[in-house]
Amino acid sequence: MLKKIFLSFVIIASFFLLVNSSLAATKVNNPSQDSTVTLSNPIAAGSFQIVIGSVVSQILGVVGALALLMFIYGGLVWMTAAGNDQKITQGKNILMWAAIGLLVIFSSYALVRFVLETIGA
Repeated sequence: MLKKIFLSFVIIASFFLLVNSSLAATKVNNPSQDSTVTLSNPIAAGSFQIVIGSVVSQILGVVGALALLMFIYGGLVWMTAAGNDQKITQGKNILMWAAIGLLVIFSSYALVRFVLETIGA
C-alpha cells in the first residue's frame, strides 16, 4: 500500500514539476501561418551553481512533501492503534525515521550548498 501511495505521489509531483518548469515555449513568426516553436535553454541562462541550486530546490520540495505524507501516515498508524503495542511501535518508528530522513536530507543540502559556494568563491 505504501508503495502505491509513493508511486502515485511521485507521478503527481513529476507532473507538477513538468508543468511549472521554466521551459516556456514561445511562438515565432505569424501565428496564422505554420508557426515554429522554440524552447529557451535553461542551462545557458545561469551558472553551474544556479542550475544545481534549482535542481536541489525542486528535489527538496518533493522530499519535503514526501516527509509530510510519512508524518501523517505515522500519526494515523499511531492514532488508530487502539492499544495494540505493535501498531503503536510501528507508528512511532515511522515518525522517528521520517524525522531522521528530514535531518539527513537537510544536512546533505547544507553540505552541497557549502561545497558549491566554496568552489564558486
